[in-house]
Amino acid sequence: MKAFYLCAAMVPLWLAGCAQKVHVRSLAPAEIARAAKTKKIAVTPFRHDVVGLAGKVEAELSRRRIDGKPYFTVVSRMDLDKILAEQRHQNSGLLNPDDAVEVGHLIGAEAIVSGEVGAPSIQDTRFYETRTRCKNDHCYEYKVSCVKRTAGLSAQIRMIDVKQGDIIYADTLSDHAEWEHCNDDSKGMPSRQMAADYLAGVIAKRFVYKLTPHYVTFDVPLLEDPDIDYTDEQEHLLEYGLRYVEQKRYDKAEELFRRLLESTGERSYVPFYNLGVLYEMRGNYREAQNYYRAADKLTVEPVDSINAAVVRIQRLIAKSEEAHSQIAAGR
Repeated sequence: MKAFYLCAAMVPLWLAGCAQKVHVRSLAPAEIARAAKTKKIAVTPFRHDVVGLAGKVEAELSRRRIDGKPYFTVVSRMDLDKILAEQRHQNSGLLNPDDAVEVGHLIGAEAIVSGEVGAPSIQDTRFYETRTRCKNDHCYEYKVSCVKRTAGLSAQIRMIDVKQGDIIYADTLSDHAEWEHCNDDSKGMPSRQMAADYLAGVIAKRFVYKLTPHYVTFDVPLLEDPDIDYTDEQEHLLEYGLRYVEQKRYDKAEELFRRLLESTGERSYVPFYNLGVLYEMRGNYREAQNYYRAADKLTVEPVDSINAAVVRIQRLIAKSEEAHSQIAAGR
């Protein structure tokens, strides 16, 4: 069957990667499983926090959502400040487990996040770049002054379980960034404070990302060529099914792939596999696994797409179950 989905004429087929693909969105578990199951969190003021990292962590926790619903409940800063003042912990920075348990019980938190921020490192390096200017058929070179600003920031962050009184997570997170600006360009150069604030935001996002289940997306290829001798009608069923997938008419594509499956007496792995892709795309991993296994049983020589699907779907099932377990915990 001639592929209806053509590649650019001048690009070699091995390089172009012509196979039609669908986007799959899958729920992955948080990196720190125990933290993901701790839903009510308080963030104490961090020591030496000239970049407002504690506030950024608190904001990121408040913003995290799964399927439109807030994932964490963040304890009111007003209530926390009051308790910290009463307990004289307002400048404690990295709380030890005993103090965290005491404060956590008083404010009803399941976990306490504390930290200490290192001094931001900001360094400017001056250099010159060569430019060329032409006028009246005469060109000449000249130099312009430029500056490269390099910024770095690190912070120790600790998360303590109030109920068990032990450390869930403790690590030093760091990041850096560079900006360049020349006298003749319009690119802005962040101030030293803006650069440090930007890195604090990056670190806050990285930390909260570790605590939260999240969606990942990837592409899965469809099979476009028959694996057995197809009749003209069967070729049309495959071709039109693929076209409907391209147009996001997945219900119609499924109908045509099922008709192809029946028409071939279930001897062709192509419709089995393509149906598996549609179910994987919908998040029905168990049904997708059944179709991938059926396709795999019909293969003699290895088929890369089918082999990858069989391995991938088992991993997705495990990760999805773990992520849903994290979400359900404490609800």
